[in-house]
Amino acid sequence: MPATKSKQYYFFKWTIGIFIMLFALLVMASIYLNVKSRPILTDKIKILLYQSTDSLYTISFTKVTTNILTGNATLQNVKIVPDTNRFKELILLKRAPNNLYTVSLKKLVVKHFHPFTLYRDQKLQLEEVIFDKPEVVMMNRQFSFNENRPPRPIKSPYEFISKNLKEFSINVIKFKDVSFKYINKNLPKANPFAIDDLNITLTDLLVDSTSAEDPTRFYLLKDILINLNNYVYPTPDKMYNIRLSQLDFRATTGKLRVNRFELEPLYSEMNFGKFTGYSKDRFHIQMSNILLNGIDLPLYISRQELWAKEMVISNGSVSVFNDQSLPKKPKDIKIGKFPHELLQRLNAQILVQKIQLKDVNINYSIYDQVSNQKGQISFQHTSGIILNATNVAKIKATNPIMEANLSTYLMGQGKLNVDFKFDLLAKNGAFSYAGVLSNTNARVMNQITKPLGLVQINRGNVDKLQFDFTANNTGAKGKVNFYYYDLSVALMRNDVERGHLVKRGLLSFLANALIINPENPSQNGKFISADVNYERPANSSFFNLIWRSLFAGIKHSIGITEEKQNEIKQHIKNFQDMKESHRLRKQKRLERRQHRENLDRRERR
Repeated sequence: MPATKSKQYYFFKWTIGIFIMLFALLVMASIYLNVKSRPILTDKIKILLYQSTDSLYTISFTKVTTNILTGNATLQNVKIVPDTNRFKELILLKRAPNNLYTVSLKKLVVKHFHPFTLYRDQKLQLEEVIFDKPEVVMMNRQFSFNENRPPRPIKSPYEFISKNLKEFSINVIKFKDVSFKYINKNLPKANPFAIDDLNITLTDLLVDSTSAEDPTRFYLLKDILINLNNYVYPTPDKMYNIRLSQLDFRATTGKLRVNRFELEPLYSEMNFGKFTGYSKDRFHIQMSNILLNGIDLPLYISRQELWAKEMVISNGSVSVFNDQSLPKKPKDIKIGKFPHELLQRLNAQILVQKIQLKDVNINYSIYDQVSNQKGQISFQHTSGIILNATNVAKIKATNPIMEANLSTYLMGQGKLNVDFKFDLLAKNGAFSYAGVLSNTNARVMNQITKPLGLVQINRGNVDKLQFDFTANNTGAKGKVNFYYYDLSVALMRNDVERGHLVKRGLLSFLANALIINPENPSQNGKFISADVNYERPANSSFFNLIWRSLFAGIKHSIGITEEKQNEIKQHIKNFQDMKESHRLRKQKRLERRQHRENLDRRERR
């Protein structure tokens, strides 16, 4: 028994000793290979980048650490910079790319670089490359010789590395927490666009004899993924913040999704205009879900043109407010600022073939200086389709019309269908709008007629409101057919002492008796159709033009015409003259009575 234990002891002793010796040899071999491999790996990286980019880029770093056992390497203080002289040469050779990049970072990590495959098969295969918190500057300059080129290198990088390598591949390239700056060199003066905390993942980069012609790849890659968790950007005028929450993009599908977008005003409604010192539209936009399909990524990378097949906007709100108690801005001309005109003025080229709106609420409100109240008109649960949203010249030459077919609920009640057609080539901002509002209680309009028109609708029912207008920067012309019945109104005025609007009894009585048509068509079948020619003030907005032109047609339909207004003014004048005559007769009677009383007192004395 003791002999057996002794044999087991010696067996374990020698086994452990052999393992220790082998481990020591492996560690020493690893250290030796690490030391030997560093200059080889360093040279390979520098040569590979320089050659594969047609001698355009060079890489520098201060230190390299390697681990042969794990196949990992780390580069410290990395800089990838373009050679500007070489770039000029490539321009002359018509091989220069549109984008020029500068990349700097503290640490670049290479994982699992398979050194034995490199030595044995001349294949540099990397599992993962991580750019940790890099600073990336991209300068874009568009060259005509790059027009309509496919998304692949002008000259295959394999031609430059084939003398040293048969293959170069990276399974995953990760740019983590990128600070990105874009500089547009196509404009004489362009403000750089910067964004932080961007994450970019490039998958399956391959350089071999066939990859440059592989139609399933773009720029030698299989896919590109972009992620941005939270982004806040103050607008140049410091009046708004732009907020993005959870942006995701995948190149293979061409889909970009934004969970939440917000144009957030930095001041409240009543303080917004006070901060600027004049009356100005205040926008507040919130969208909970935005999806873009069919994005042409190669076109965006090469020319910064955003082309997409479809855009879906769901569950959002757009609010516009203007404080008209403030003075107008000198030379505040809004000519040329209709939506389709602003689209044409964007620096970036955009084409979205189809935009779907789903359940978006739109609210337009004004604070009126006469009533000292806020009037508003709202369009709830707006849905519809916008076609051909673009500012691209060649697209407009083929189809110059942007259409919007929308369905909404006026004040959340009456259903309104409206169609817009915007002429994208018109120099005068021409567009048209036509629609139908059906089955609503007229009293819902008090939210806007009382504060802005000083008219209260006591009762009334709308069967149908039809309108058809053509418009441009100078105004709108069209027809309004307003079908309604049982209409009664009250005219209002602002009582400063009471601090609110009060009814004007006599004027309201005269308005209902002499002006207002209680129904249209009338009992005898006569229908009043309104022809509108509305002249737009140069400082009025797109929403204001539409609202005022419709209101002009409604007023005419219910009887508030210039002739009837003159008629009621004459009635008021006659009433005032009669009242004054009655006052004078009464005064004379009092004077005669006083005279008789004075005579009686004298006689009694």
